[in-house]
Amino acid sequence: EVHLVESGGGLVRAGGSLRLSCAASGLTSDDYAIGWFRQAPGKEREGVACIGTDRAIYYGDVVNGRFTISSDTAKNTVYLQMNGLKSEDTAVYYCAAVVLDGASAHRIIGPFTWKRTVEYDVWGQGTQVTVSS
Repeated sequence: EVHLVESGGGLVRAGGSLRLSCAASGLTSDDYAIGWFRQAPGKEREGVACIGTDRAIYYGDVVNGRFTISSDTAKNTVYLQMNGLKSEDTAVYYCAAVVLDGASAHRIIGPFTWKRTVEYDVWGQGTQVTVSS
């Protein structure tokens, strides 16, 4: 069973940086996709970044060149480096995973699917990011 644990959130001033981590346990191969999402109070959960099928990387429009997603496969950890933070980035940030093997080996997490929350099988508990103006 796959478990995800996010960390690295906190309070930062506008213009500052944070690096979020998503540690995955229970993965038995490298065949998975990981997405970062966020949800602000009263708003829908939105896609921020994703390492999808075949390790392709996608970013949501909200990123606008400020965030970078990366992974350390040896540590089964995915990172989200966030620079130039704005008050509108305040939200709970979640990572989510799709294991792309076995019965799910045919699934594609790509440009038309990565933002869909229903595509993901496992979610972390979230980490709060608060940006003060």
